[in-house]
Amino acid sequence: MKKIWLVLIPLLLFLGEEVLSQGSQTTLDKKEKRKNLTVKQWNTNAATKTKFLDHVTVYDEYGRKTEETEYANYGKVWKIVYEYDASGRCSREVEYDGRGHVTRIRKFEYHQDGTKKVQYNYLPSGKLETTKEFEYIYKPEFDIKKE
Repeated sequence: MKKIWLVLIPLLLFLGEEVLSQGSQTTLDKKEKRKNLTVKQWNTNAATKTKFLDHVTVYDEYGRKTEETEYANYGKVWKIVYEYDASGRCSREVEYDGRGHVTRIRKFEYHQDGTKKVQYNYLPSGKLETTKEFEYIYKPEFDIKKE
């Protein structure tokens, strides 16, 4: 049984690295395709056959989401503008209502590995309303019991 584990563990580690590297490549490919892209989603009312803009997402020259706007048949419902730090991580989100008034501001802190650490939620006045802390719990795929 020990011999099987001696062969199986290095194989699983190798395959795990391959899967992770392919996953990050897929993310890079997606960002590459999103450079300077605007995605518009349209809805059509089934009864009246009236077509109206539903959602718009705008990406910058690096493939990062910079704006997201939600519409209804009567006009703009909300908009979020994303800002990034020098490392390319989203550092701030500003949410606007349909009339262009700020409704919420979110700022982010990150761990060194790039995962979110804290989200600060501010009121339009700039007063801190709430904070959200992120906890990451990694579960091993299998437990190896010692004999």
